[in-house]
This record gives sequence, C-alpha cells and structure tokens, in this order.
Amino acid sequence: MDTVSPQDDAPAAEPGFGDEAGAEYVYRRWRPMVHGLALRALGDPREAEDVAQQVFLAAWRGRAGYRPGPGGMGAWLTGITRHKVADALEARMRLARVVRAAARRAGEPREAVQGPPPDQAVDRVLVLGELARLPAAQRRVLCLAFYADLSQSQIAERTGLPLGTVKSHMRRALHALRRSLEPARPPGPR
Repeated sequence: MDTVSPQDDAPAAEPGFGDEAGAEYVYRRWRPMVHGLALRALGDPREAEDVAQQVFLAAWRGRAGYRPGPGGMGAWLTGITRHKVADALEARMRLARVVRAAARRAGEPREAVQGPPPDQAVDRVLVLGELARLPAAQRRVLCLAFYADLSQSQIAERTGLPLGTVKSHMRRALHALRRSLEPARPPGPR
C-alpha cells in the first residue's frame, strides 16, 4: 500500500527554479493559481495572462532570494502576484488619467470626461493618436462634429469654411481613420 506522508507536500521538497526543468515544474504547478488571482483582481483575461507572465519572470529573476517558508512556493508566488496586480491597477489608473487629459485637450465637453471603462481606454488612446496625425483642418472638423456634437452646417458657420469644404474634410478624415485603425486582414480571396 502506497501512502503519502505529510513531508511529501512540504515546501522544501518541491522543486524550485534551480534549472529549466524546475522552472517548468513551478510554472505548470502554480500558473493556474497565479492566473486565477490576477483574473479575480483585474477582471480581464488578457491582462491577467500578462500579469501571470510578469509574475513568473519576476520569480525567475529573483529565484536566488527565495527561501522556503511556512507557505512555500505558493505563498512566495502569491506575494509577487499581489505586487504585479497592484502595478497593473496603477497602470490602468495612469492610462485612464492620460485618456481623460487627452480628451480634454481634444475639446471634449467636461461632463463627458468621466473616464472610459478600462477595456475602452486603449481604443480611445489609439483613436486620439490617429486624430493627432490628421491635418489640423480635418482634425478640427471631426472634433467639432463628434465632441461638440455639431452638424456640418454648424461647423461651417463656426469655422467660416464653405459647407462643401467641411464635408470634404470630414470624408477624408474618416477615410484616413478607417484605413489606419482597421485591423490588418490576411490576404485571401475577395
């Protein structure tokens, strides 16, 4: 009869990061826990995966400082995960502040600048970046249309541009944004 003694689960008996085989064992053994902690804290599977990768990279780099304690490898990795989750949440907050500041600079009304949900923040930064690349006249027309909610006629009145010019600027700007923001499609039959 094969029995398992309490010492078989002892943290000191667990392989560590000493070599690639040990690192692979630690990753396979503890990745579900690390990813689960990150996912619960962040709510985004992609962000949780990034944090999990950062945790194991930090653990690999800091492996010389690992000392088995009462919680063993799991407690050590949990501590690293908590720090990396905090870093990710702080980065999320910084990004939200940047998006709000960029939106204010682009002329968005103050009450609309409450901050987008985190999954939309990156999209907004990308759009604002592409808006900045547009010629000034096209950017101004789009900002007045979308942020100030003006019609093309109202934009023509406010800017002094002919209505046809406003329409042309808007069409060219939207076409340029569509081209730059459209995901690359693999070549294939049309």
